Amino acid sequence: MKSKTPILISGGAGFIGSNFIKYYLEQHKHTYIVNLDKLTYAGELSNLDEITGKHNYTFVKGDICDRNLINELFNHYNFQGVIHFAAESHVDNSIEGPEAFVNTNVNGTFNLLDVARNHWMGKPHTFKDKFKNSRFHHISTDEVYGSLGPSGLFTEKTPYAPNSPYSASKASSDFLVRSYFHTYGMNVVTTNCSNNYGPMQHNEKLIPTIIRKALLGEKIPIYGDGKNIRDWLYVEDHCKGIDLVFEKGKPGETYNIGGGNERTNLYIAEKICDILDQIKPQSNSYKNLISFVKDRPGHDFRYAIDASKISTELDWFANENFETGIKKTITWYLEKYNS
Repeated sequence: MKSKTPILISGGAGFIGSNFIKYYLEQHKHTYIVNLDKLTYAGELSNLDEITGKHNYTFVKGDICDRNLINELFNHYNFQGVIHFAAESHVDNSIEGPEAFVNTNVNGTFNLLDVARNHWMGKPHTFKDKFKNSRFHHISTDEVYGSLGPSGLFTEKTPYAPNSPYSASKASSDFLVRSYFHTYGMNVVTTNCSNNYGPMQHNEKLIPTIIRKALLGEKIPIYGDGKNIRDWLYVEDHCKGIDLVFEKGKPGETYNIGGGNERTNLYIAEKICDILDQIKPQSNSYKNLISFVKDRPGHDFRYAIDASKISTELDWFANENFETGIKKTITWYLEKYNS
């Protein structure tokens, strides 16, 4: 799909979305991107300062739950594609206030899907002539699959078993996207990713929290015993995978994107402290700041993704392993805090 016409990106001021917009515009010089973002606490427009004012990029402040706005944007720009990042995404916040997650992740996804369907299609399984290649790409998470034991990997065939209000809301949105393919013949693809890290991530997430707390000399909080395991994916590698699926993925298919970097939360904290001990040493090791706090409710033990489908079908591979990616990430945050 080599679209040179406008693409709508929802949630493009967030961590993954802002990284993706810059990556995609670099790879596809003639694409015009409209970035729709509500600019909640997790959206940071300064992430995109370097492309603001470019001829092929426009920012619109707005909510995907505002159906009238979505309609207006489709009518004005005639989008040929949607890449849907916008979501409430922090598990702890979903435990405290689940309603916002249902509103944005379920109702907002429905709005985007349904407006796109009505704009692109005359009737089920029939696209209007100028929208024959239009595609809706839904960005999801490995958390919809629930929790793994000590072995095994999530594949695209793994049954859904979400364990938090966040993952349940994302699972619901995944099912909506699936239904629009099977019922209406809409050209949709879904990607489910593992934990992302890298530049421009929101402060509340694990890795930015560890770096920030360490540099401030504050206690570094680690849930439970720190043995929970996540598969870590450098954000630019994720962007490359999204690009490949949007351009070349098979309609109706799901592709799992994982870094193949399983690490415990305690390892993450200790590794970051080791690197900081080398490049910004203090009188005592940063490891002394690591402290264990009460585990959060329903904390999944382990996530890990089998990315062989996207690797085999679309020739995707990760450039970074965790040890190279985390050094780049720490360097970026040091520069941010020093500035």
